[in-house]
Amino acid sequence: MSLPPLEVWGGIECTKNRVGDRYIDQITLSGHCDREGDLERLADLGIRTVRYPVLWERVAPADLRDADWRASDRALGTLRQLGINPIVGLVHHGSGPRHTSLLDPRFPGKLQEFARAVAERYPWVEAYTPINEPLTTARFSALYGLWYPHARDDRSFVRAFLNQCAAIRASMNAIRRINPAARLIQTEDLGKTYSTPPIQYQAQFDNHRRWLTFDLLSGRVDENHRLWHFMIETGVNRAELTDFLHEPCSPDIIGINYYLTSERFLDHRLELYPQRNRGGNGRDAYADVEAVRVLPDGIAGHKEILAEAAARYNVPLAITEVHLGCTREQQLRWLHEAWAAACDLRAEGVDVRAVTVWALLGSFGWESLLTGKDYGYEPGPFDVRAPAPRATALAAMTRSLARRGQYSHPVLDGPGWWRTNARLTYAVAPTADTGDPQPQRPILIIGGTGTLGSAFARACRARGLAFAAPPRASLDIGQAHSVEMALSAIKPWAVINAAGYVRVDDAEWDTAACYRANTDGALNLARACARRGVTLLTFSSDLVFDGAAGRPYVESDAVNPLGVYGASKARSEAGILALGSAALIVRTSAFFGPWDEYNFLTRTLHSLANEAPVEAAADVWVSPTYVPDLTTASLDLLIDGERGIWHLANAGALSWAEFARKGAVAAGLNPELVIDQVGNSSACAPRPRYSALTSERGNLMPSFENALERYIAARPRTRAHSFSARGQ
Repeated sequence: MSLPPLEVWGGIECTKNRVGDRYIDQITLSGHCDREGDLERLADLGIRTVRYPVLWERVAPADLRDADWRASDRALGTLRQLGINPIVGLVHHGSGPRHTSLLDPRFPGKLQEFARAVAERYPWVEAYTPINEPLTTARFSALYGLWYPHARDDRSFVRAFLNQCAAIRASMNAIRRINPAARLIQTEDLGKTYSTPPIQYQAQFDNHRRWLTFDLLSGRVDENHRLWHFMIETGVNRAELTDFLHEPCSPDIIGINYYLTSERFLDHRLELYPQRNRGGNGRDAYADVEAVRVLPDGIAGHKEILAEAAARYNVPLAITEVHLGCTREQQLRWLHEAWAAACDLRAEGVDVRAVTVWALLGSFGWESLLTGKDYGYEPGPFDVRAPAPRATALAAMTRSLARRGQYSHPVLDGPGWWRTNARLTYAVAPTADTGDPQPQRPILIIGGTGTLGSAFARACRARGLAFAAPPRASLDIGQAHSVEMALSAIKPWAVINAAGYVRVDDAEWDTAACYRANTDGALNLARACARRGVTLLTFSSDLVFDGAAGRPYVESDAVNPLGVYGASKARSEAGILALGSAALIVRTSAFFGPWDEYNFLTRTLHSLANEAPVEAAADVWVSPTYVPDLTTASLDLLIDGERGIWHLANAGALSWAEFARKGAVAAGLNPELVIDQVGNSSACAPRPRYSALTSERGNLMPSFENALERYIAARPRTRAHSFSARGQ
């Protein structure tokens, strides 16, 4: 029997769960609840099935009679009009409204009432996931204590798990009374656990436990099941378990959620690992780390995990979440690996129905498992940090997979970091890379020995992006034939122009050299790249502005440079834009970074460490830019295929004097040694008084405070006496 075509499904990160007395709502954080056009964007990707929330906590946070269905009515109505089939989720890592919890014996019945109301309101919906990842939610909520109700014992864990499974069954029974054809798409995070020999018993337990959601719902948990006695010993009534034997609720499709953190390694050698990874089970102490960071042979991967599930259950499968919070090329490689695994298994006769591109609008706060005060953002196919969600390269990949079943991008020639030795944080000895050995088309970095160019080389190396950085003597961008020869020889898919004349004061008298490098050279590159269909990333400056606006500048603001350097950059921008090429022009400002000894902040801290006073302008305002953040955001935009002018600087506007003082405090030095300089300086070139940058296209960079903290952590420790801000 032939299999139906492999589908691309989509999913919106929709967790609404409780930490203490605070609910975290991803739909609100992403703006989806208030934004028009999101569902049309999904339809444009070619997605025809989407995991979509009608969450109990959102719709009926109090009494069901007071439920507010308006948002769900609009969304499901739009999906129906667009021809997109929803897989409706009712609880997503949640514990229900405030009047219940995962430990409440009435939880299953209460969710059943809500499920019945949903089915009555939307009788045409054919697929449901009443509760996402019940085992994982029980672990985080009732075993690890991270989420409400914050229990930390086996008895609570088992009760929370059984309550959720009972609620899934009760909900599907209620739904099927209204729509007998309704299907259960049951999801669970399905990793594996490995260990050192002394902890092997715990790894074996975990590896039996990982199947528990599907085993229980499928009526497989009897007295011979490896976890039967464990659950009985936690106080579970035998009748609760045998009830699932007599009345199972088998999934119509088993949904596998699989992340790089899903596979774990337990190690009794605590001294090898940082404190944050140390824990235990009450019997033995051990470290719990990501297996990808330790195992010489690497992780099992999507294919092996799916194959194990297929052999165990013999029902249709789907990968129901594919997401990686990482740089863009790694996100593409992770999705590519998942898609390839599904295709390979289907070729072997395994019934894999779909691969789900998860977090279509990105996700918030998962770096702290939703327990932090600040929620970091991980973009997906769409980046919601723009005025309207901005399509990334993941959107292009999703569209191509949905319509053609394949996608190509030069970065896919390289292996994901999880397939290289770069992954090994704790292993004693490295093993051979398991990545694809095929050659990659490189990125050509021009100016690779300078501050910016060397930072890009470092970033490309860390991200597994092939690059070429020829020495200055072999490539003169001021000469068109030199550029042509380099592009012909290297055959890059993209060019990063990190070269240029950077001596702002000298440019006032060395005008010809400044224009040759910043204008003529950049235009030579732009013309040559346009002829070859090669993307160009080049850099401009905040000094194209005159400072008269008195507010942070955006991309569409008119330029009016005060000096030669700014004029050379403004002329370069205009010339490149006139070509209509696929060029990305990044305006930025006031570099600082941990590897460059000559930037303002590093030189300032060296002086302050020697107790030497530093003069800094108190009436000139800029947006300091942390170079590692700049390279990360620039490379992501390059891979996304963005073009035109973008402003990239860390969020915030500071005077140079304030910049110096904040750096001093962060480094434990004396900020009182920073002396305000006001009025005309000794600089030859005129400069704008206020040239801070922001963006109308999307603020992609972290705050200055966040960047400064990372800069201090990354740089060599300054030898200096500790200084307290209180003078003690």
